[in-house]
Amino acid sequence: MLIHARSFALVAILILPALGRAEEPLRVRIDKHITNGASDYKKRAAPLSNDEEFLRRVTLDLAGTTPTVAELNDFLADSAKDKRAKLIDKLLAGAGYARRMAWHFDVMLMERRPDAKVPRAEWELYLRTVFSANKPYDAFVRELLSTDGGDAKTRAAAKFVLDRDLEPHLVTKDIGRVFLGRNMQCAQCHDHPTVDDYHQADYYGIQAFLNRSFLFPNAQAPTAVIAERAEGDVNFMSVFDKAKKQHTTVPKMPGGKAVEEPKTEKGKEYRVAPAPNVKPVPTYSRRELLAAAITSADNSSFARNIVNRMWAMMMGRGIVHPVDWDHSKNPPSHPELLDELTREFVAHKYDLKWLVREIALTDAYQRSSEIPAGLDDAPADRYLVAVLKPLSPEQFGYALMQATGYADAERDALKKLGPKATEEMLDGKLAPRLGPFRSILGGKAGDAGENFSATLDQTLFLKYGGAVRGLLPPRAGNLADRLSKITNPDAVADELFAAVLSRRPTADEMRDVGDVLRSTKDRQATINELVWALVASAEFRFNH
Repeated sequence: MLIHARSFALVAILILPALGRAEEPLRVRIDKHITNGASDYKKRAAPLSNDEEFLRRVTLDLAGTTPTVAELNDFLADSAKDKRAKLIDKLLAGAGYARRMAWHFDVMLMERRPDAKVPRAEWELYLRTVFSANKPYDAFVRELLSTDGGDAKTRAAAKFVLDRDLEPHLVTKDIGRVFLGRNMQCAQCHDHPTVDDYHQADYYGIQAFLNRSFLFPNAQAPTAVIAERAEGDVNFMSVFDKAKKQHTTVPKMPGGKAVEEPKTEKGKEYRVAPAPNVKPVPTYSRRELLAAAITSADNSSFARNIVNRMWAMMMGRGIVHPVDWDHSKNPPSHPELLDELTREFVAHKYDLKWLVREIALTDAYQRSSEIPAGLDDAPADRYLVAVLKPLSPEQFGYALMQATGYADAERDALKKLGPKATEEMLDGKLAPRLGPFRSILGGKAGDAGENFSATLDQTLFLKYGGAVRGLLPPRAGNLADRLSKITNPDAVADELFAAVLSRRPTADEMRDVGDVLRSTKDRQATINELVWALVASAEFRFNH
């Protein structure tokens, strides 16, 4: 028995520490990878953000808007050590999470292309349903790529293909970029001239899944659906090949094996044979094979790409950056971190909400955006400080409506309905006002808006646009109305900064507000301009 006890003790010494390491939460392992990614990281890195900065950042990232004054006051008054984790869980459980993710994935998938065959309202409802249910990401993408648009109940899922008119090269390129992190545009005509990993055969391997598909009855019909032939192979030739040799490829993922296609008997290639005004249905669908192949566990690029994109959404830049240039000459800033995130994401059944939560809980995410004194070099890819992120048009619009109190006034009006009032009803009041923000701040069609640059049109929009200015005048319950009823200038400053910037004013800011209010002849007009000055500021325009 003594020998057995000693043996057990030895096993415990050797195994239990390893088990302890394996059971560390992912957020802890993430921080270790980040810390190991820069020399003297702990000495050089910014401290954790204060509660004001954290509350605003995480509310924008997980709900797409800024906190109310009441939420700010409650969070600052809370002394619980786990209040940040509780806030993250509350936001992830709220209706705002599905709204925020729907906005993000709309831009990621459709890149602000005009709505053609699937109306925006149907598409946004579909996306919200996906994220409200926390549908696994692989199942979500299979729907996007396999749905033919013929059933009105599921047509919205076909928007990715339908609203690109199933143009074979456009869909091939965008599948490579959006779902695999590979910008293979140059590989359409030849192997990529500067990226050794991007081959022409890989490009056409993706297109081979699609080349038999077409829009029925035609691409111009707004109610067109996706149809497919049972025959047709992909041929390609490099423009640099003097011999003009033709190549043929079967469907396959880049770097993967050819997809095995079912064999069909001659004469049984179709379940519904081609005929005039009849949509053909082949015995098996190459496009459905695409949905299975791209989400297969054998295709590691699929999970790796979305993990990198979600990291970029939360952290302001990808571990591979830009996010659609994943290749050997553009290595990840933290390769071990990206590998571990990818493995864990697959192990957790492609759960996006779980992944977002783990990132939000890290010290890396919660660091201050203020560069510490003495830190002259803070490369963005080392995450020594939080990366500034410009608000998306949707975030800006909702944050503006919250800051000016428009959302508060609408929320108060809905309270008259009692228990019947819901967050979805409030969205119904706010969402229709997003049009001008998307139009002016959203960039051109086909642009995912990953690079921020202010334009003259945007400046004029913020200064004179009715969508902004129209929210400033007093209305029962909004910010200007609340401020007009406060007589103490210090209290005005406190409410103003809490509502717009989600923080308390500094002593200098409080004094400046007081000086302006005491010297004005038109107090209400001055209050309106104070609100406008803060919502037009760089501090408001960015998530920091």
